[in-house]
Amino acid sequence: MLPEFDLLRPKTLPEALAMLAEDGAMPIAGGTNVLVDLRTGKHQPRTLIDVTRLPGLRGIQRVDGHLVIGGGTTISDLLHDPLIAQHAPALREAAQVFANPLIRNRATVAGNLVDASPAADTAPPLLALDAEVELSSRAGVRRVPLTEFLVGVRKTVRQPDELLTAVRFLVPSAPGNASHFLKLSLRKADAIAVLSAAVAVTWDAAGRCMEARIALGALAPRPLRATAAEAVLLGQTLTLALMAEAARLAGEATRPIDDIRSTAAYRREVTEVIVRRLLGKTLTMKSHPFGTEVPV
Repeated sequence: MLPEFDLLRPKTLPEALAMLAEDGAMPIAGGTNVLVDLRTGKHQPRTLIDVTRLPGLRGIQRVDGHLVIGGGTTISDLLHDPLIAQHAPALREAAQVFANPLIRNRATVAGNLVDASPAADTAPPLLALDAEVELSSRAGVRRVPLTEFLVGVRKTVRQPDELLTAVRFLVPSAPGNASHFLKLSLRKADAIAVLSAAVAVTWDAAGRCMEARIALGALAPRPLRATAAEAVLLGQTLTLALMAEAARLAGEATRPIDDIRSTAAYRREVTEVIVRRLLGKTLTMKSHPFGTEVPV
């Protein structure tokens, strides 16, 4: 049963932020996480602020070389937007395996990140894209790298009076780039990730790796970057041996647990397989100078 609360529906962002500044207030959009937490008693707000109708909070646009995703953008929006397909295929791939169509139509990007589940599907691709979040309050707007925003199991640096209004990342300008995401779960739909991973790689005209980011989900108290694995790829041409080493280091970066979905040992072993597979997939891109099918 849901606890009692007041539901307010502001018409503008400043109005919403003023309401959010009141003690005991909490924002709600799709409600796919919030309503579950209300029923379990995890959250007991006096007031819910419905932000679904706020102008400018939903949509995807390219601004000053960045892709900007409004916090109210739904997971379904990610699936159908051409900018996401062109510049963030890893994020689109994550959206494809996010829950089910009904949930995708309701769940928002901001809600998935603010909930801060270690298994949040949008977190690894956005980490791999080096995204930052915009947090708005009556005091103004601050930008926080996603690597710093997520701090623990269902914990972020967002303050109670702040609303996550946008996620942004730089559109790669290198000669070539690719990003991919893969999720392992016990079912094809409606399943929490056993583990997930995303990679984003950019390369120069000679095929040397200029940037590499490897992000992992459901493998630690928060989604994380495998920075040691990334470092071995920089300035190098991707080879099977190099990708295997990066995958090994990615496995070492994890801190998995045993739970009802998997053992820690299995998660760590499969992490190496998935990361190696994702890195190999970047070499199949037609834009890569050495593009070819890579056995992984």
